[in-house]
Amino acid sequence: MALSTVRGTQGIVTAPHYLAAEAGRSVLQDGGSAVEACVAVAAALAVVYPHMTGIGGDGFWVIREADGRVHGVHGCGGAAEKADLALYAGLETVPWRGPLAANTVAGTISGWQAALESDGGTLPLSRLLRDAIHHAEAGVAVTEGGAEIAAAKGPELRIQPGAYADIFEPDARPLAKGDVLRQPAFAQTLRRLCDEGLDSYYRGDLAADIAADLATLGSPVSASDLAAHRATRPAPPHVSTRHGMLYNSAPPTQGVASLLILTLFDRLQAGELDSFEHLHALVESTKQAFLWRDRHCGDPALMEGDPQALLDNTAALDAMAAKIDPAKALAWPQPSQWGDTCWFGAADARGQVVSCIQSTYFEFGSGLVLPKTGITWQNRGASFRLADDGWNALKPFRKPFHTLNPALAVFDDGRVMAYGTMGGEGQPQTQAALFSRYARFGADLQEAISAPRWLLGRTWGQESTTLKIEDGFAPEVYAQLAAAGHDVERVGPMTAMMGHAGAVVRLADGRFEGATDPRSDGGVAAW
Repeated sequence: MALSTVRGTQGIVTAPHYLAAEAGRSVLQDGGSAVEACVAVAAALAVVYPHMTGIGGDGFWVIREADGRVHGVHGCGGAAEKADLALYAGLETVPWRGPLAANTVAGTISGWQAALESDGGTLPLSRLLRDAIHHAEAGVAVTEGGAEIAAAKGPELRIQPGAYADIFEPDARPLAKGDVLRQPAFAQTLRRLCDEGLDSYYRGDLAADIAADLATLGSPVSASDLAAHRATRPAPPHVSTRHGMLYNSAPPTQGVASLLILTLFDRLQAGELDSFEHLHALVESTKQAFLWRDRHCGDPALMEGDPQALLDNTAALDAMAAKIDPAKALAWPQPSQWGDTCWFGAADARGQVVSCIQSTYFEFGSGLVLPKTGITWQNRGASFRLADDGWNALKPFRKPFHTLNPALAVFDDGRVMAYGTMGGEGQPQTQAALFSRYARFGADLQEAISAPRWLLGRTWGQESTTLKIEDGFAPEVYAQLAAAGHDVERVGPMTAMMGHAGAVVRLADGRFEGATDPRSDGGVAAW
């Protein structure tokens, strides 16, 4: 049965797992704000979708208040003080798994703390984490997607030091679809956060346990690294389009790339919905955006290019768009980025709209699961280059480049839309697909997400940088793209490689719409 756009009058939440969406809605029903609902969603996802996200990773927020103010929160950790080139002597790259991959501080909890401090919400943390604690203690049924990932990645994860096998393979095999996953140690960690406060994750008793486990398992992240960490509040970059103002997250994320794609596309002829002209214009805009991103985007303290200055420079954007040939594809490939994550969003009756994303990078991150706390630690720092200098070169305290980027749009007609997806390299492309369908062509919100998608570049476990396209477009579109020089690879019907997208819209009259991705286990919860 096809999904339909969900509508509500009091509030709405969307998430890539239905239990997380329900956790967020229940917070709204108890008088909580959209920010508070998103903390509940984030905590629930860490329990019910542990292969995709967790509190051992990073998180980013873009928040639009009822008075029109848009602000951001970055719960993004830097490299450990001990994470220097000497630590990786003899290696050509940072390992993707294991202790040396767990080389950055996890910033997610600091992001929750900063978002809540700026919100003025009234619900206690114990209420926000209630459902997550219940699901961790009572257990939750493993989804088909979760079981597939557990089976595929089990051989590289169960050999890592820590508690991975004890928690996720309790019967000496990967959990299958329908098996019950219980995480009592993680439930206790969530209870400790309620009792000790979120700051305890970095500077309290919980931090001491985290640091002790990391040291025992061989990670370079220390207690002093945790204690030095703080969330930041950079202004979200923005750009004006024919539809209104678009916002995304600041570096070290690739949010500027998402904005560049849409502002370049705004300058091009787009034909009809899902036509060759539509897809070609977005793919070629993606290439131009990625070229800028890969030259400039990274730790903001070390960047030379100014994303907002570029987005404000109409002449520069016009010149970039003029490089796009409406009939011919630019030669590709370029290096691409991996990443797995969860995007979620919420909107409340008072007018607050939140776009939020968090991740442990690869499925189950570094593979290190801390025995005392049940926390799975990220491997975001595996993306660092082992080089003396240059783009994303490993340095102590440096923040790694992030594929994560939550999007938000404020339309000229009064609508406010939060949207995003998981999918690493595909995140800006999926955002562009659903936004262009909804905003430029007037498609129904759910149809904009459910319709077939494409991905330019590498996906999990592959070096291929083809233009991967799902089935469902008109037959001539595939032929026209190939004739224009695109390296077209058809990948069959709906596939998770295209991301798990979602969106919520607060309409000008105060009503709500929401949609989720049939490629995920998601749900929309409204009231």
